[in-house]
Amino acid sequence: MHKITLLPGDGIGPEVTASVVAIIDCAGVKVEWEKHFVGSEAIARSGDPLPQEVLDSILRNRVALKGPVTTPVGTGFTSINVRLRKTLDLYANLRPVHSMPNIITRFEDVDLIVVRENTEDLYSGLEHEVVPGVVESLKIITERASTRIARFAFEYARAHGRKKVTAVHKANIMKMSDGLFLQCFRNVARNYPNIEADDKIVDNLCMQLVVDPNQFDVLLLENLYGDIVSDLAAGLVGGLGVVAGANIGENGAVFEAVHGSAPDIAGQNKANPLALLKSAVLMLLHIGEAASARRIEHAIVKVLASGPEHRTRDIGGTGTTSDFTAAMCETLRRGMRAND
Repeated sequence: MHKITLLPGDGIGPEVTASVVAIIDCAGVKVEWEKHFVGSEAIARSGDPLPQEVLDSILRNRVALKGPVTTPVGTGFTSINVRLRKTLDLYANLRPVHSMPNIITRFEDVDLIVVRENTEDLYSGLEHEVVPGVVESLKIITERASTRIARFAFEYARAHGRKKVTAVHKANIMKMSDGLFLQCFRNVARNYPNIEADDKIVDNLCMQLVVDPNQFDVLLLENLYGDIVSDLAAGLVGGLGVVAGANIGENGAVFEAVHGSAPDIAGQNKANPLALLKSAVLMLLHIGEAASARRIEHAIVKVLASGPEHRTRDIGGTGTTSDFTAAMCETLRRGMRAND
């Protein structure tokens, strides 16, 4: 029995998390879910969008599944995602980007891994007003964080049979900050002679991705570049509704849907659970449930190929959240019966 922190989020979050919890149960994984609230619901209950009890739960269980949470723009509370990553030192953001069957895109057979440093860069939040009308934001890059995330990328590549890691930077302009990140990458790369290491300037990388994404394997980026490029990469395979996300550190891991909370369709049974489900597959692999993760992955392929009535409208289908969930559970049950 696994004990896992569950953060349903807001907007469509409760709908997609309920779907994924049901599918995990149908896959035969025994989980005791420890449910907590974050974001606007947590403010209503306790006055804090990220209560200490949530952090304590994740530290205790060392793994969490999190639905999307609304982040106010310009005002209001700071991003829950950023606070979780910084407070728990979840330094590695992992975004696998894979083409999916029956999801029509401009490219086929895309297979990328985006690794993003999660704790510093401009996301350090060090901003101040110098004089009225002039605001300064500080970009923080350290040898420790750059070396740590480079080592994570190469270790991931080695463990998963990847052939190349590409560091992404703007060291031609930011010679000290991005230069340090690039030098740390090169230092780490020397310890992995069997994995090709190269680098790309970030603007060139973006152009190259939309020309031919298949030339890349593992991409390693600083925080801000990683945020932007990971969303760009998601667009190559159908959007944020079909890609997984994981935040991993020494203190635990949080697996999350990387899309927004879509309040305009909340409660209408229209939400696509696929992104959170694929994040849950990463979570199952992380906790040693590889067989169940594979069963769910195979079921996803079958359901997406089975007809539009089992796909939600955002990926070209006519189905609902409930239709997708029911099709996944039935496919899993059939597969398990066939193996009895």
